[in-house]
Amino acid sequence: MPLILDSSPSPSPSPPPPAIEPSPATLRRREHNESDVVVVGAGILGTSLAVTLARQGRSVILLEKSLKEPDRIVGELLQPGGVQALEKLGLRDCLEGIDAVRVQGYEVIYYGQGVHIPYPLNATGEEGGEGGAFTGEFTTTTKQEKAPRRPEGRSFHHGRFIQQLRAAAMCEENISLIETTVTGTIKNGWTGQVHGVEAETKNGRKDVYFGQLTILADGYASRFRREFISHAPVSKSKFYGLELIDADLPRSMHGHVVLGEGAPVLLYQIGTRETRVLVDVADGTPSASVANGGVKGHLRNVVLPSLPSCVQPSFERALDQGKLRSMPNSWLPPSTQQVPGMALLGDAMNMRHPLTGGGMTVAFNDVVMLRDLLSPEAVPDLGDTIAVKKQMRRFHWRRKNLTSVINILAQALYSLFAADDVQLKALQRGCFHYFRRGGQCVDGPVGLLAGITRQPLVLFYHFFAVALLGIWLVLCESPLWRLPLTLPSSVGIFWKACVVIFPFIFSEMRS
Repeated sequence: MPLILDSSPSPSPSPPPPAIEPSPATLRRREHNESDVVVVGAGILGTSLAVTLARQGRSVILLEKSLKEPDRIVGELLQPGGVQALEKLGLRDCLEGIDAVRVQGYEVIYYGQGVHIPYPLNATGEEGGEGGAFTGEFTTTTKQEKAPRRPEGRSFHHGRFIQQLRAAAMCEENISLIETTVTGTIKNGWTGQVHGVEAETKNGRKDVYFGQLTILADGYASRFRREFISHAPVSKSKFYGLELIDADLPRSMHGHVVLGEGAPVLLYQIGTRETRVLVDVADGTPSASVANGGVKGHLRNVVLPSLPSCVQPSFERALDQGKLRSMPNSWLPPSTQQVPGMALLGDAMNMRHPLTGGGMTVAFNDVVMLRDLLSPEAVPDLGDTIAVKKQMRRFHWRRKNLTSVINILAQALYSLFAADDVQLKALQRGCFHYFRRGGQCVDGPVGLLAGITRQPLVLFYHFFAVALLGIWLVLCESPLWRLPLTLPSSVGIFWKACVVIFPFIFSEMRS
């Protein structure tokens, strides 16, 4: 059979698409390392703030010393208030595809007795005004939308979530994400204004990056904190973490707090099969001394017997495998940012005990507030240092409705849960029995914990209600003939409550 060729003329090839010219701002970043904003630290706050500012049209250089997936044992539980802030920032999708687990509340186990603490119904943090608590009124119109619902948090592997945020940053045209180690700031010798940073790559090449505003968000081990704020973090304990596989938790999709003779133990899922356990070990704990087998001896001899029986097998397996890691539990009160051209943010500026899982909630809500305060409408030129300093001072005080609640609650609750004297033990027992009453005795405190209720006076009310209940329990257990002896101890309990909470309140009131 003869071969027949198609004699019709072949179509001419289509022309290649025209090359997209980079914007002037992109060229400035690529060729001159110049931008509107330089952000140091591609973590929770740094990455989300970079994305937010870029979407407002700002040119951003985001610097991170390592773009490998982080492997940390904290920053794994995002409270409902943090999920809501993430949604406001348009970054809710970052929670998808990382095997994140829904969190519906807590289970507190006190010497083997449990109490269920779900997140409060219909509490969104939106009703009742900016940053207010739920007022009891529905704002929706359909019957389906009016159905009672509870907010939810999310728990996950920290590193997976960070990589999702970084992926979102790399999709932004206005961001240049660069892997380099920042070694110092570039200052004007006369005015002290920060104009950018110096950095060094892994191959030893040195660079400089310039911005009208430099954001330092390099985390809890910040190398810049000492340079710009006068007080240092205080750390009196560490969290030792294990990853349990196929653990049988008493209540699924809930965080667990185990209270007993020692410091508190936290348990929460971070994946379909994985559960994180965090054990607080105070400095100088006798049962964790070298003579008693160190921290592993403490976990095996003290912590293991105190855990629910359903958790003990997986805990023991994880302990035998030996992958034990630690993180310091630090307290650092916030401070105002008045250095021209620079802002220190995130854990570099403000930390609290991670017992309540409030760190990421604070960070994302800070970004929401900064989005508005530093928007092009509010501050057209970030080089206007007077305008930026004015907005940063507003930021310091406006964030108090939420951050002061989470900061004070974390420190005060840790003092109660790690009780090491008679008065604190009485307050700890009062706290558990307060939760057992249910209703507002649960909804109020957990609304604060979740980052939903943003009213410091509500925290003050519930804390001293717990103290009074603790005193009442002591009085009820004492016979009448011991009343003269019990009254002074009751005064001691109330005094201890004041000693616990007021230093943290005063620290939040300072500028």
